[in-house]
Amino acid sequence: MLLATLGAHAQPPSFTLPGRKLDSREPWGAFLGKAAHTALGIEYRVQHPTSRVFLDPANLSRIVREGRLGDPERLAEFVRLLRPDITDTRLLVLFEVKPDNEESRDEGREQAGRYLAALNAAVDPDKKLTGGTGFQGALFLEFENGGALWQLSWRTPEPGVTLYRWNYRRKKPNASWKERAAQKAEELPLEEIKQRGELAEQAIRAAYEGGERPAGFQGQVYLPVDCR
Repeated sequence: MLLATLGAHAQPPSFTLPGRKLDSREPWGAFLGKAAHTALGIEYRVQHPTSRVFLDPANLSRIVREGRLGDPERLAEFVRLLRPDITDTRLLVLFEVKPDNEESRDEGREQAGRYLAALNAAVDPDKKLTGGTGFQGALFLEFENGGALWQLSWRTPEPGVTLYRWNYRRKKPNASWKERAAQKAEELPLEEIKQRGELAEQAIRAAYEGGERPAGFQGQVYLPVDCR
């Protein structure tokens, strides 16, 4: 789940990652990958309230059994523990979530194809799954009530593959978040990720679930419903 735009940067020592144990090997972009997967999974559920939606870490065996797709014993043993990112067992679609770059897109296509092949070899004939389409959107995180503005956007350019991208708008005093959202999008600076990265997933989850803001987050989260 590496942040696509970090590819050109040397990663700092992983043991300095805020919020991680001293022996962690997590790279900096892992925070934003986790935040993106959290946001897209919850947002998909919001958009499909009548669906039964399974998110990673639900594995294929659980999806087939609890989604009532068929007999999980039909799954080959070596694929039972595979974990698609988003699976909708009412609409019978699946999505794999990746950073928005060609290498990750290829990886997402391969993984989605593998999951679909494994599932469709095991489910009942009238419950075959396909790659999902049409899933797209954006949300914003505003830090410090007028500070830096981050954007998470996503698109599904091909069936079953949803690509996400983080970007950034500079501070602009006395401007609303919508005015700043209209500014030119820039690559998210590494210093921003180091300073605020661990708050992104916590703040997004709190915004969707109506929980308390994480300690240290003094801004706002503008969900897709706010951005339309």
